[in-house]
Amino acid sequence: MNFIILISIPDRSGLIHKVSSTLLNYNIEKNDEFVDKENSHFFMRTKIKADEYTTKEEIKSKLKNILPKESFIKIVKEEKKSIIILCTKESHCLGDILIKHYNKELEIKAVISNHNDLESLVKKFDIPYFYISHNIANQEELMIEKCKEFNASFIILAKYMRILSPKFVKEFNERIINIHHSFLPAFVGANPYKQAYDRGVKIIGATAHFVNDELDCGPIICQDTMQVDHTYSWKDMQKAGKNIERIVLAKAIELAIDDRIFIYKNKTIIF
Repeated sequence: MNFIILISIPDRSGLIHKVSSTLLNYNIEKNDEFVDKENSHFFMRTKIKADEYTTKEEIKSKLKNILPKESFIKIVKEEKKSIIILCTKESHCLGDILIKHYNKELEIKAVISNHNDLESLVKKFDIPYFYISHNIANQEELMIEKCKEFNASFIILAKYMRILSPKFVKEFNERIINIHHSFLPAFVGANPYKQAYDRGVKIIGATAHFVNDELDCGPIICQDTMQVDHTYSWKDMQKAGKNIERIVLAKAIELAIDDRIFIYKNKTIIF
């Protein structure tokens, strides 16, 4: 049985020795550490192998006995995690994730949309699809209820083109992942690629991040870019940008479900 141990704590001498010594009865398979020197903060991710009788509570209790009270300690049993997808009309990010579900790389518990355009696509994968129109007054309440019902590890915004309320974000704090083109906030509104083309941009890209109450300003998980030039039409830019969005979102999901991300001061530390 494998466990992932995540520790975040103000830095001080001897932390690695203390933790490693406490885990001597287990087989440490992988260990990563990082010190944020500017904030004097220590981060550690350790993967251990234990017998079938070991519990998360047992490991956490041992670590709490040797670490200060202000320590953040999270113990995760290594197992397949599930996601819920929110989408609107665009299919490129959703389609890529559906293929990963089909290949058993991850598990999609449900897809929720404010349009029914993608229902036929999702149904081909035998995944529950829920159409909840944004024109009804209690849309978010219904969405929250449905997300709670399926209780997935993360909620993925696969080009879900609606702003989530602070209530929704708080309900699923640090569990919502979004993807957007890196033109934001410079090119907002309709057709950002046409706006970028008109301005003669030379780099396009995408950003995957956790969602917070500030629009598209949550902790960044990963990004990618590519060079473009005057030979690209805006439709060429859009096509290339969608490919980047698909790849970046997939990478962000992989990092999240593998428990490789710490969130600290609206930034991420990723092992």
